Amino acid sequence: MSNSPFVQEVTRNNFQQVIIEGSRQQPVLVDFWASWCQPCQMLMPILAKLAEEYQGRFVLAKVNTEQEQEIAAQFGIRSIPDVRLFKDGQEVDGFTGALPESAIREFLDKHLPRPSDPLVEQALQAISSGEPEKGIELLKQAQASDPANPRLPVALAQAHMVAGDWEAAKAALDSLPPKEQDHPEVVQLRAQLHFASEAPPANELPALESRLQQDESDSEARYRLAMGLVLQQRFEEAIEHLLNLMARDRQYGDDAARKALLRLFDMLGDDPLVADARRRLFNMMH
Repeated sequence: MSNSPFVQEVTRNNFQQVIIEGSRQQPVLVDFWASWCQPCQMLMPILAKLAEEYQGRFVLAKVNTEQEQEIAAQFGIRSIPDVRLFKDGQEVDGFTGALPESAIREFLDKHLPRPSDPLVEQALQAISSGEPEKGIELLKQAQASDPANPRLPVALAQAHMVAGDWEAAKAALDSLPPKEQDHPEVVQLRAQLHFASEAPPANELPALESRLQQDESDSEARYRLAMGLVLQQRFEEAIEHLLNLMARDRQYGDDAARKALLRLFDMLGDDPLVADARRRLFNMMH
């Protein structure tokens, strides 16, 4: 049994208290291991060292799968070491195998609270309230005190986008490491950035609509109107114009309508509009 307050042995008797209830107070990293598992023996001291170093930012919970087969079966453990992270009573992430210490630190830093998090939260509230300049200032303060906070680049990108500084928003997203560029939130922000930079001023939309009424084959007017409609969150109308443009002039702007639709799907995520639009796009292409 470990003497550290940051490392606990888990059995069926204290499972609920340590992992489920405990993770409502602070993140709990659960290490499923066995005495015969050599990679487990390599990983365990690294996890214990990090638990001590992080001084309570997370608790390491060790589950011996030989002795606690019921718990291992409950979580579908098939190979070990298997490490799961719990927050607020729920499993949120995990990894298998004996990762190097640097990779485990990176894994933890994505999820654990940081000293600058309160500033980031204040900044996000300012951004959502339409005060991007205040948000940017708060984020700069957070960056000065805690530059490694992984939330900062995305938050800065959001603030710069609301402020209308597309180049600064792009630079913030570009600063993310390559493996984070495919994160859904980043993909979504890049899509928003594309539409924001392509859209005409809102006061030009009536003129674009008038051009289309006079000439339905005006591809440029239709495309620019669609970009502006996206920025106004009139997504259904924008999708209709982009599908119409594909049907009329697939070659416009090097297949710009199809590319814009795919970016819009990324931006909308699980919105019900997407499933129907994807089906129509697929039928049109095939």
